[in-house]
Amino acid sequence: MTKNIQKLFNITATLVIGSLILWNCESDADRLGSQFFQNGVQGAETSYPLIAFTVNNGDSLRTDAARTTTATLGAFSEPQFGLQKSSYISQVRLAEYAPDFGTNPILDSAVLVIKPQYASDSVTTTTNEDYIYPDGDVASKKVVSTYPVKKYGRTKINGKTIFNIKIHEVGSFLGGPGDESFSNRGVTLASQIGSKTFDGNISSVKITKKSDNSELFTRDASLRIPLDSTFFQNRIILKGKSPELADAASFIRYFRGIQLSVQEDDGYIFYFDPASIVINLYFKKDKVADGTTTREKADFALHLGAGNAHFNNIYYGRVGTPAETALAVQDTIIGSPKIFIQGMGGPGIGLKIPDSTIAGIRNRYLNEKIGIISAKLRIYTDTESWNNKYEKPSYFVVRQKDLKTYLEDMSALAYTGVYSLVKTYDLDKNPTYYDIGITQSLKNIIEKDNTPKQFIRFNLNVGNYTLDTYGSLMGLKYPTYAQNFNNRAFTPHRAVLVGSDANNERSAKLILTYGKK
Repeated sequence: MTKNIQKLFNITATLVIGSLILWNCESDADRLGSQFFQNGVQGAETSYPLIAFTVNNGDSLRTDAARTTTATLGAFSEPQFGLQKSSYISQVRLAEYAPDFGTNPILDSAVLVIKPQYASDSVTTTTNEDYIYPDGDVASKKVVSTYPVKKYGRTKINGKTIFNIKIHEVGSFLGGPGDESFSNRGVTLASQIGSKTFDGNISSVKITKKSDNSELFTRDASLRIPLDSTFFQNRIILKGKSPELADAASFIRYFRGIQLSVQEDDGYIFYFDPASIVINLYFKKDKVADGTTTREKADFALHLGAGNAHFNNIYYGRVGTPAETALAVQDTIIGSPKIFIQGMGGPGIGLKIPDSTIAGIRNRYLNEKIGIISAKLRIYTDTESWNNKYEKPSYFVVRQKDLKTYLEDMSALAYTGVYSLVKTYDLDKNPTYYDIGITQSLKNIIEKDNTPKQFIRFNLNVGNYTLDTYGSLMGLKYPTYAQNFNNRAFTPHRAVLVGSDANNERSAKLILTYGKK
């Protein structure tokens, strides 16, 4: 223990920004930071119980374009939290307005294309060496590479989880691309205009000419969903140069958007890039040359995602679950033995350092002349309620009202390369535990008699802060806005944690490492 504490001090003593041991020139005892483990000064570690409870976030968070750089789709149900189901809603815009589809345009097919995240290292390849490319009957080689999409949840229902994906026209006006939308926002739906049975895999295609190996066709790995040709023939192709298709403002009121959803209430949640979604219309039109009329192939794109109002709608079904019970009672005085945390707008966790603990540590600082080396909050996953193979949360974000406090640690030490707000341990084991670093913040409270109320009680949610191209925390320059730069909206992980339980050695605790003469 002593060696570990001394090692910890040696590390913290080298920090250039935000010394973890603050000196005070008024008292020789306050220069303990320079004397730890020298001249008889001893290091020690002690822990204090925390008040831990589940925080009801109202099953709501912003999932509009400003928050959803990644979108989610699917459904996942398990006994502790119940059902979490995500659908995606977006406006649609034409590749060009007042389009001219030519003479006698007839739609062959309409396809919605989305690009899910997939495991590139898990590929199955099928090669057809004797493929005949239909455009010119060219002898070719066709290679199809199939990948599983990245999933969170249950992937082997009835051997292999199958989703029936449904596409509906939206009946509600979705507003402007900069408007705020929350995950519990509902929309009215019109007719179903597409569907696909999805087995969790996507494929890329590459076709090369046999004679010289030149490329004839290539298609990135994607999920392609067939749409109603009659619908798009009547609503788009036959409306070329009409007032409805004349400009963006007219079009998003004429064709208000689409919703992607899954029929099932259990399975998994997967991720895709909302900026890359497109509807491709493939049609033929008349072509007149030298007095002869032939049919010419053409295509036209309708874009979703970028430039459009879009958001994820997230539904929760918790009736009869432990999570429902926990959300109904938020005991901020004693705490709860188990606490529930869930991403994408689900519950967070509240951790409260009792006033008596703060008073006791300050008294020791004043009277015993202790110097704080390290302070962290530790929480464990519950081995009974959450003993499964689902990927556990790997990071937490602090609720906005707590950022001013926690950014004292984050902003002071973010560039040192040794600080992380949350450190995870044993993510692949049971239990997993998390250490939340609060050294600088606690030192300010104890040594400066600065006790902000929001620090004594604060909330954590599943998610991670995002980084800029230099690897720095986005929004760090302007702490008020730092909360905007995180992945909460599309992080579905969850866990049951040990809360305040005096009979459990893994009860939530404050761990304090300090030096003393």
